[in-house]
Amino acid sequence: MLRIRKMVAAFAATALIGLGACSSDDKAEGEQTGEDVTITVWSLESLPDRMKVTEDIIDGFTEKTGIEVELVGVEEAQVPQLLQSSGLSGDLPDVVAAMPLGLIHEMNNLEMVDTDAVASIIEDLDPATFQEQAVELLKADDKHIGVPADGWSQILLYRTDHFEEAGLNPPTDFDSLAAAAQKLTEGDHFGITLATDPADVFTQQTFEALALGNNCQVVDESGAATINSAECLSVFEVYNTLGENSPAGAQTVDSTRAAYFNGSASMVMWSTYILDELAGLRDDALPSCDECKDDPGFLAEHTGVVVDIAGPAGGSATGSYGEITGFVPVKDGQAEATEQFIEYMMTEGYEQWLSMAPEGKFPMRTGTADEPEKYSDAWAQMDTGVDRKAPLGDYYSEDVIDTLTAMGENVNRWALPQGQGSLLGSLTAELPLSKAVSDMVAGSLTPQQAADEVAAAVEDMAK
Repeated sequence: MLRIRKMVAAFAATALIGLGACSSDDKAEGEQTGEDVTITVWSLESLPDRMKVTEDIIDGFTEKTGIEVELVGVEEAQVPQLLQSSGLSGDLPDVVAAMPLGLIHEMNNLEMVDTDAVASIIEDLDPATFQEQAVELLKADDKHIGVPADGWSQILLYRTDHFEEAGLNPPTDFDSLAAAAQKLTEGDHFGITLATDPADVFTQQTFEALALGNNCQVVDESGAATINSAECLSVFEVYNTLGENSPAGAQTVDSTRAAYFNGSASMVMWSTYILDELAGLRDDALPSCDECKDDPGFLAEHTGVVVDIAGPAGGSATGSYGEITGFVPVKDGQAEATEQFIEYMMTEGYEQWLSMAPEGKFPMRTGTADEPEKYSDAWAQMDTGVDRKAPLGDYYSEDVIDTLTAMGENVNRWALPQGQGSLLGSLTAELPLSKAVSDMVAGSLTPQQAADEVAAAVEDMAK
């Protein structure tokens, strides 16, 4: 019987149950392993509807293998503390699901990852069936530290009708982006709505999306801060220009979306999770522009998407900011049962896993050895939305869909290529960049001062 709990902060000291182990013969033959085996799985997909999808997948897994699963929903913000406290008390789960890159690297830094199990799973599934870049981002010291499952990208959305009327080219580089933001700002209309909330990782994600396009790296291979380099200073400067042409005050996830949806801003940087809402498929986040009243699909039809925004120093090092989440087998867990579970989630349960939110779950495993495009083809046909369901292709052009499906090929992140992945967890927890950017856009710091302030914070983290 599947057992479910929702983790809250008070559960940090709660013992999680994990019983028995299965034999290698059971794994090899895919036979029932018996009712005495129970594994504990933490999942960061903790929203009720997503927990329900996961429950349904687990029911199929248990029916096939006989392995029981205790599913525990955890909030991402609680994970660092929970890992520390549960690690000290010996109460770690067997698997963590939907873990983002930074937290996976943090788990590895804490020596909590069963890297042998990860390598075995990827070999069993065939490395060639995964997006190559996703596999590389989930490595540390040449060891696999997580099984990449799905991902999303930070994208720039822009009003194609506004750009055409103003005679502007698509905002594919820093110059065209800044010029468009300035030209389209007039009266109570803004060229862009830009994240500036000092207490939200969304601001850091937006900045990093621009930084990667200009080869701005937060650290070098030795761990020394490079966020105040010339390449990065250019990003602070363009961010400051964009902020001057964005609504005043701390702009959040919700306020940036609202400004684009109501037509008061011509551009927004957001994650791909916005796509179903933009298409009018979710009642609590409907487009409200004047044209949208008669045509709910108007905004989606008049929106262009840019994934890679090139800076003057980008060259061949440009990349798109993206988040990849994966399954992580925990060290000293029940390895045999754990490997069976993760392999099931990446095969028989994979399409159902992706279907819980296709707009934010681009497949990092594209298919099988026999059917190389099996999962990517299935993803393209999946219904998305909340109150209404439809494939994204019903609302967006073929060019937009092609841009989105290619996201996994170019996704990149700070610190990982330099072998400094453990830094991401600290950056996300402390948010020095979000705070400095907020102060800069508010006028209390210059771009150079903001860059130096973040560099000092990164140096402290490295120590």
